[in-house]
Amino acid sequence: MRAIVIKDKQLELRDVPMPEPGPGQARVRIRCSAVNRADLVQRAGFYPAPPDAPADIPGLEIAGEVDAIGDGVTDVAVGDRVFGLVGGGGYAEHVVVHARTLAKIPLVDGKEMGWKEAAAIPEAYLTAYDAVVLQAGLAAGETLLVHAAGSGVGVAAIQIANAIGVTAIGTVRTADKAAKVEALGARAIVAKDARFADEVRALAPAGADVVLELVGGSYVAESVQAMAERGRLVLVGLLAGATTELNLGLVLRRRLRIMGTVLRARPLEEKIVAGRVLAKNLSPLVAAKKLVPVIDRTFRLEEATAAMDYVGSNQSFGKVILEIQ
Repeated sequence: MRAIVIKDKQLELRDVPMPEPGPGQARVRIRCSAVNRADLVQRAGFYPAPPDAPADIPGLEIAGEVDAIGDGVTDVAVGDRVFGLVGGGGYAEHVVVHARTLAKIPLVDGKEMGWKEAAAIPEAYLTAYDAVVLQAGLAAGETLLVHAAGSGVGVAAIQIANAIGVTAIGTVRTADKAAKVEALGARAIVAKDARFADEVRALAPAGADVVLELVGGSYVAESVQAMAERGRLVLVGLLAGATTELNLGLVLRRRLRIMGTVLRARPLEEKIVAGRVLAKNLSPLVAAKKLVPVIDRTFRLEEATAAMDYVGSNQSFGKVILEIQ
């Protein structure tokens, strides 16, 4: 099969052995994958794949058809259209995963969803839903502050907020992205020099109940300034750095909670739970068109380097797709 392989921090299109499913596993003929910032970090040598994933083939989410199953698999069958998160190996024609980590792609208006749209869902929407709903307990009537609101996860978080009756405020770096965020139904702030707390409080005087922190660095300290009493901050990304100076007095007085999260490094049993969340909690919202993936650009598999470079340029809004058909 064809696959994109990382070699000396470069990407190469190669023929590699076809994986075979073992007990409890399914093999998926991948039709589309998507590019995530974690792929760029892995390519740079700083985010190794977990032990149960290909070490040198990037790609964290897939959409395709099951084309082989191992012993004991009952959740999916050959021919099923599925999507899901993978620990790696998404930039390839086939991947083998535990069958219960997959979810069947829902119908939209009674029709099959396109491969590109399906591939744009698992990582972004699972990351956002797991962080703000399952971990931070975001509920109707609250205010959600989303940083990097034009990213795939940021767009997903705004749509999830809309779906459950939450007011969303998003920070972005350009006026063009601010307009796109507002078109999604959120209030937008163009954050300059990591300063946005005053603008958040102008829009939500009580502050943000939940912060989806996709930037890190100095944004965390400013987010604390913008948070409501008993607010919750979930740290997902570290684009602005892994350290910051924090006012712990505010954390104490406002009884704030700060938590970190990752999906890729979770043990298998938690990845199976994530697959069930995709099937049970997110797919119905996709079918009802309350969650609609936003696709910026599509590249062919052999254009993976260009696709990664485009994501790294910070020009994209929503998801960047790799087409493997």
